[in-house]
Amino acid sequence: MNSDSDLSIAGDILEVQHLLQPASPHPSTVAGFVGLARSIAADRARWAPLVRYDTTTRWYHRLQTVPQAHGSDRAGEAPIGYEVWLLSWVPGQGSGLHDHGLSSGVLTVLEGELTERTARGAQSLGPGAQRVFAPGYVHEVVNDSLEPAVSLHVYFPGLTDMPMHSAQCAPAVQDVVPA
Repeated sequence: MNSDSDLSIAGDILEVQHLLQPASPHPSTVAGFVGLARSIAADRARWAPLVRYDTTTRWYHRLQTVPQAHGSDRAGEAPIGYEVWLLSWVPGQGSGLHDHGLSSGVLTVLEGELTERTARGAQSLGPGAQRVFAPGYVHEVVNDSLEPAVSLHVYFPGLTDMPMHSAQCAPAVQDVVPA
């Protein structure tokens, strides 16, 4: 080991238990939500048996909901709340151009390939690709490939609004459909 490395100077942090921060049961930062999405993506047994494909409409399933903890910073509570959604996309299915109201989010491709279209252009997203977005971020997600795709979406706070941004898109419905 190089004698000038951080490890040789500070020592192995895992050996100094009192310096380790306890893991939070719920994320409260963008990095925490990205990590949550990655951990769920890695737990294939949690989501793969739930996936369904529907050629008539986009299929979605809410995996988890953690309500907002109003007025509390106590350990173990999610201060901003969040939802985790699982979506499948058969070839040709898309979300339409939309934003997510007041919610921020993390989109993670679990299987297949999706295309994200924004004002900046189109970007292909393969398995493991993640997109992080803030409130007001306008995009469209489409399965342009010949194979089905599966994606995971984390919204914080939970998704309550999904305004559509194109006359060609289907009108907004009562229920919020994640994308």
